[in-house]
Amino acid sequence: MSEKELVKPICAVDYAFGRIGGKYKGRLLWYLYMHKILRYGELKRHITNITTKMLTQTLRELEKDGLIDRKVYHEVPPKVEYSLTEVGSELIPFIRYLREWGAKQMEKENIPATFSSAEHDEI
Repeated sequence: MSEKELVKPICAVDYAFGRIGGKYKGRLLWYLYMHKILRYGELKRHITNITTKMLTQTLRELEKDGLIDRKVYHEVPPKVEYSLTEVGSELIPFIRYLREWGAKQMEKENIPATFSSAEHDEI
């Protein structure tokens, strides 16, 4: 049993951040929302500065928590697709709100956004 499983949430906020907290989970959920279905390599291209090990670990955690689906196609070469579950989709309005809040704070502090694609602007 992992340390994460041993620690019981104290309140609903602890529970929620235990499932979606972390450096990459919000972005992974957002990109899956934007594209509906993405393969591993596509996710790796969208999430900059993430190691292969961290991407794999984060995807496993999101799948275990019921926020994403992982569909394996039995073909050569192997094909795996990721998509949001209904529960994961329920988080999108909150991720959008956090993005808007973060953008306002960055603007107040004169911190430039490091992205330029329209896809990021829609977050």
